[in-house]
Amino acid sequence: MSRFALAVSAAIARVTESALGPYQTAVIRIGFTATWLLFLLREFPHRQELYGPDGPWDFDLAQQLIGTNGSFTALIWSSGGFWFESVYVFAVLTSVLLLLGWRTRTMSVLFMVGVLSLQNRSIFMGDGGDNVLHLMCVYLVFARCGQVWSLDERRARLAREARARGERVAPDRVGPALWGVFGFALVAATAAGRLDGDLTVPVLLWGVWLAQAVGWIVRRRARTAEPRILLDVIGNIVHNGALLVIMAEACLIYATAGWYKIQGSRWQDGTAVYYPLHLDYFSPWPALADVLSSSGTMVMLITYGTVIVQVAFPFTLFNRRVKNALLAAMITEHAVIAVVLGLPFFSLAMIAADAVFLPTSFLRRLGGWAARARGRLSRLVRGGDDHEPLPGPRTPENPEHAHVGFTA
Repeated sequence: MSRFALAVSAAIARVTESALGPYQTAVIRIGFTATWLLFLLREFPHRQELYGPDGPWDFDLAQQLIGTNGSFTALIWSSGGFWFESVYVFAVLTSVLLLLGWRTRTMSVLFMVGVLSLQNRSIFMGDGGDNVLHLMCVYLVFARCGQVWSLDERRARLAREARARGERVAPDRVGPALWGVFGFALVAATAAGRLDGDLTVPVLLWGVWLAQAVGWIVRRRARTAEPRILLDVIGNIVHNGALLVIMAEACLIYATAGWYKIQGSRWQDGTAVYYPLHLDYFSPWPALADVLSSSGTMVMLITYGTVIVQVAFPFTLFNRRVKNALLAAMITEHAVIAVVLGLPFFSLAMIAADAVFLPTSFLRRLGGWAARARGRLSRLVRGGDDHEPLPGPRTPENPEHAHVGFTA
């Protein structure tokens, strides 16, 4: 067999045998849900003006726009204040549950419903960070984002340990109950004509619901292992494809932004960064902005450096050291933007997108640090024995629970 054929077969095996990037997808899940949750909580006093009946983009205007573009939003189903409050609380709740990694397959779908419902209701309220979140909430539906750092992973680990001890594990009842409620709501919305318009979201909702049913039936009724293996291979392919799309999306965002900047005269002469630092809307800390813009050399270096990093990043993915250096520079740049220009949620969304490229070794160390810090905090709260040993961090690459079904 030729070397090319061996390489192709190895690549196929890698894509089908495991769900790649478990730590990266977990960071993406945590990053985007935390960004959306913090935004919803910060804007809670202003929610009526942003997305509700009191906003300048009223219900009639939203109806006309939705009738034209066919986009999905549950807020168009009723103009009542109670319905709006219910959808807003629903978006907050699903963000919390997906952040914790509880029933991640179902919660990723409901999280998408919450994001699209609010953003599509008032599309002129968003910015670049909202656009990224809008895309990523759809991609998360296809990813197995609860393989690590989630309540799903903890539940699966406890079940494995119980089986290893010879104990009987109670059957899952929460998953089928969620599936039943989800299916009832889906049938009711479809029968009422609430899912008319663009078919993307309805097909996605029905597809996930049916896939969960098939996974449950196969895992409970299949007499041989082949059907379960087939579903697991399909799930791995879907997950890895979604991960590839997320990476391509992040590269496309930076490449497009960089090439458009190159065409601007202010970016060409090295003064582009100076102007937003002196806009009242982007100057929460005027003194800090004045310090950064007081040096022409500093402004020129930041301007050119931003363009170079954005344009070069997609071309550095095959060189680990250069990629990691540019990745650190971009994350630092977004952190500075969050503070200096007062755009925290845009920056958090972009940092979450960047996290897909973080090295697995770094994320494992990060998880270990978090586990040790949590252990110390827990002992302080309990007032327990300081000499009690802490378990080391787990590093599963392909956890057993990542199968198609209710617990995925």
